[in-house]
Amino acid sequence: MKEIVETKAAPGAIGPYSQAVKTGGLLYTSGQLPVDPETGSMPDSVDKQAEQSLENLKAVVEAGGASMDSVIKTTVFIRHMDDFARINEVYAKYFDAPYPARSCVEVARLPKDALVEIECIAVIG
Repeated sequence: MKEIVETKAAPGAIGPYSQAVKTGGLLYTSGQLPVDPETGSMPDSVDKQAEQSLENLKAVVEAGGASMDSVIKTTVFIRHMDDFARINEVYAKYFDAPYPARSCVEVARLPKDALVEIECIAVIG
């Protein structure tokens, strides 16, 4: 059985998908773009985009009954691998050791021409 998670504290889905799904004690989030849920705008810099994506991810994770401390896996999609170190600096402010497992993938393009998108899997409870 699965339960859909939705929150207005993060941008709504821009397609036929859910912000997150809970099942089997786990929370699976969709990728979170750096869109401000109140204004619909995106910051210009990759640092600020990473921060907004992580704030949106945090909102969805918390709406699903989990916390950033319970995240076990993240996937970070970035437009330019040259931004890896800058994104890491922001990322490190949201996770404490022991860190979740992570994949980071450079992609040709992201929705809304974002520079970063982040998704995760978290343990509920």
